[in-house]
Amino acid sequence: MQTIRNIEDHELPELLEMIQELAAHHGDAATVTLADLRREVGTWFHIRAAQHHGRLVGYTALLPLGQLQFAVRGMDIHHLFVRTERRATGVGKALVEDAMTYTRANGGRYIMVGTAPQNTVAQEIYKAMGFEERTESGPRFSRRLDGA
Repeated sequence: MQTIRNIEDHELPELLEMIQELAAHHGDAATVTLADLRREVGTWFHIRAAQHHGRLVGYTALLPLGQLQFAVRGMDIHHLFVRTERRATGVGKALVEDAMTYTRANGGRYIMVGTAPQNTVAQEIYKAMGFEERTESGPRFSRRLDGA
């Protein structure tokens, strides 16, 4: 049986493993630590965990968004991860549907998700779930604030 719920503190080491696996898949090396997760999960990052027969099989990391000029809240699906053996079984779709429900329940009126340009499978799945492609975003800039 599969359930999706907020991640629990004792599951953070398993979440860390999944984050590292997702980062490696994208050619990155995750630098997040267990201490980082303990500090950020539930305050800045909202983590929804998929569990199947007592084992975590995936997660979404949701980050708050907003459009102040409209007084509208939303969420960004920052991470969507499903363990290899549970892919193509509906876990990913269930996590996205749960993210939409969670966002609505917390006063959100929209949700966003991004994917790599070459990930056409994910793009088609999001479109089939009612997501609209957003291509009008103009130039964006960033600056590190930690002195590095």
